[in-house]
This record gives sequence, structure tokens and C-alpha cells, in this order.
Amino acid sequence: MELHPRIVSAPVDFGAIRSEFGLASAYPAEASAEARDAVDVFAGVRVDRTDIPFVTIDPPGAMDLDQALHIERTPGGFTVHYAIADVGAVIAPGGALAEESGARGQTFYFPDGTVPLHPPALSEGSASLLPERTRPAALWTIELDEQAEPVRFSVVRALVRSRARFDYLRVQADAESGLLHPSIAALPEFGTRRIEAGLARGAIGLRLPAQAVVEDEHADGHWRLVVEPRTAADDWNEQVSLLTGMCAARIMLDADAPARERVALLRTMPPPSESAIDSMRRTAQALGVAWSDGEAVGQMLARLDTGTPAALVLMSEATTLLRGASYTVVDGTAEQAPAPETLRHSAIGAPYAHVTAPLRRLSDRFTTEICLARCAGAEVPRWVREGLAGAAEAMRRSDSVAGKIERACIDLTESSLLARRTGAEFDAVVVREGNGNRPAVVFVADPPVLGPCVGKPPEGEKVRVRLLSADPAERKVSFEYPA
Repeated sequence: MELHPRIVSAPVDFGAIRSEFGLASAYPAEASAEARDAVDVFAGVRVDRTDIPFVTIDPPGAMDLDQALHIERTPGGFTVHYAIADVGAVIAPGGALAEESGARGQTFYFPDGTVPLHPPALSEGSASLLPERTRPAALWTIELDEQAEPVRFSVVRALVRSRARFDYLRVQADAESGLLHPSIAALPEFGTRRIEAGLARGAIGLRLPAQAVVEDEHADGHWRLVVEPRTAADDWNEQVSLLTGMCAARIMLDADAPARERVALLRTMPPPSESAIDSMRRTAQALGVAWSDGEAVGQMLARLDTGTPAALVLMSEATTLLRGASYTVVDGTAEQAPAPETLRHSAIGAPYAHVTAPLRRLSDRFTTEICLARCAGAEVPRWVREGLAGAAEAMRRSDSVAGKIERACIDLTESSLLARRTGAEFDAVVVREGNGNRPAVVFVADPPVLGPCVGKPPEGEKVRVRLLSADPAERKVSFEYPA
């Protein structure tokens, strides 16, 4: 039984986490001035494609809009137009803004704000693909067949104009009611076919409950935990970026180009070990989940009912298959080229590059410039080639920091919410059983908390657990299974 009143929100100060990671939102004055005064250095050579009625799909309230989409059904399949903010056109190589963004690596997200990669004057203003604003963009055109496989693709510098902005829940609701904007009316069919193609390639997608920290609208400075809904619209839209990233990798790794001229920055991930897959098979068997020998991991996970404990356990275990993600530089002038098998992203099932979020991610500015040059039959700019190694290192470093920040913010909120509830009991699902000195892990649905649990709760079972401790100073929560 509940021993203490239920608390739905708690005061939380995320400033200490910013300080812990040495993050400062303020931009150096010189870099801020460059962002404020930025001009499009390619204004005279752009193709005018303001005739295409683009729309954007982003989280509610987002202002750093990297992508605008138009997709149409054709007699032979689909045509995707994907406009990406052209950051490379407004940041001077070697300038203060380029130097500062190189040091940051990416935008860091906190529940109460961001530490941006670029000053808001640029990322939320002159470079953002805001509705009813004409903007410079790198415009991808991808033609696909009936199975939504790309047959032709290219990218050029263009002028574009977004007509409307949507969030994922709005797109989902419009799809269910048959009221999708004409510019994305083909998105559900396209997305479904691309997901099927991914599973056939061996792609692995996880649909774990995503914890999010949101502000309590009824109490200033108070925060609560929710489980973010994952809609089909999220999955469809994700497929557009994944497709573009795969096309970018193919352009950069063009087999017809002389080896010394190949240059790329890829997002890579090694394949999972056979022992890890065997372990998952044993877990599936123990949970009573059928898994035939010929069925790939991604296909098995895709058919699970995400509302079941078995799905939660197997998807949590599948995270062990998706380790070792990194950034790999390909430069034909280097003494030693990466082995071909190291150039793939195992969770996607193909070579892949980050190319669709240059306002928020440093690497995308470099990859976009490589693809623009290749499609134009031009030399890759010297600043790009010379900066690839540094960009890759900045992304590795900042990815690590971003992951730690996200976890720290959730841990602080969890422990703050539960700080006065020691001894209270909760319904939970056992995500992982204990093993030796490693405690079990349980997921409590209300409030949504993932934490260690002492005792021997059975994996995949619904159990009742008791809160042992919750310490905001240590950002730690612990449960026990009173068997």
C-alpha cells in the first residue's frame, strides 16, 4: 500500500548539471556578431524552388528547423524533396563562429532550455526553415520506385519556402482522419514501405518507452516525468532522414570515383556479436516469445506488442546489440583506408551519414558540403577535407556528453520526485534480473522511473516493489523486491 501522498511534480534545478559539464549558453561576442551579420555567399548561384510547397515536422515549440519536406506519389513510385538548412553558406571557414561551433559539436538539450551549437540569431532565425520565409537550403531530390527504393538522387543549393509547420501528434491525428496536408499525403505509404525495406536489410529499431522531463504548468520551477508517445508519424518522418543519410553515404563512397578522391564522414556501428544475439534468443525463449532461426533481430522486435512486459525486456536487452556507434572518416589521401566492413551502420543495415540536422549537429555541415561538391562535379572544399578529423572527434566527444546530460537530467528528476516517498510501494515490470553483483532493473510506470532493484525479482514479470531510497544530491533511486 502507498505509505506517502503521491507527488506528481517536484522542484528541480538543472543548473548544477550545466556547471558539472562546463556548459555555458552564452556565445563569444565575435562569434555572435558573425551569426547576426551572416550572409548567403552562394546567393547568386541558387536554383529558385520556392514553388515547392514544403512543410516542416518538428517537436512543439522548436525554432531550429533544419528540414522541410515535400513528398509525392508518382506513377513509378515516389519523389521526395527534402530541404536542409544550408549552414555551410553562412559560416565562414576559419572564423570565430566556425571555431566555436567546432568546440561545441552539437546542441545540448535540457528540460529548461538548450546550449545551442549556433547562436539563436542563426539557428532560430536567419538559417531556420521557418514557415513563410524564403531560405537558402541544400535541396535533396530523391526518386524512388514502387518499393520505395532510391533510383536517382542528388543535392543542389536552392532557395525554398516552407508553407506550414506541424508536430508529430498533429501529423498522426491528420493521418488517422484522412486530413494530411497535400505535401505529405504520401508520407504514411512511403514510411511504411521504407520500414519494410529496412527490416529486409537487417535494420534494428527499438520502441522502448522514452522518459521525458516536462515542466509542471501549474507550478513554476516544478518538473514531472512522462513517457513520450512514439507515433507512427515519428517513424515515417524518421525514414525520410534515414533515406537521405543513406543516399549521402552512397554519394560520398561513389565506387566510380578514383580512390584518392573519395572523402566521407560516416556514422558507423559494428555488427552485434553472435554471443549477444544468442543471449537474446535465450531470453526470448524464457519469456515464451517465438523466434525462428531465419528471422532477423529487427524483424522479431518489430512484431512485438510494445505494451507487454516481454517486449520491454527484449527491447531493453537489444540495446546491448547497438553499441560502438562512432564517426568514421574516409580520405583517399590517407595512408590507410578503413576496411569496407567498418563503413556500415549495423542498426540501419547500410552505409549511412548524418546530413539532415546542420543547425544542431556539426558533422552535417561537412557531409552536406561533400555531397554538394560531388553532385556539382566540383572539388570538395579544402576546409572540409582538412576539418573532417576534427569534426569526427568533436562529434564523438559531444555525443558522449549529450548522452550523459540526458541521463543526468532524468536521474535528477526521478530522485527529486521520489525523495519524500521512501517506503512507498509501486507496480513495476522487471526489465532485467540480477546477476552476481549486478542488481535487477525495474520499470515503474507511475511515475515512469527506471531503476535498480535489490532482491531477486523474476525477469519479465509484473511485480510490486518498495522504494528503498531516493537521493537528489547523488541523483540515485533504488528499489527492493520484498519476496
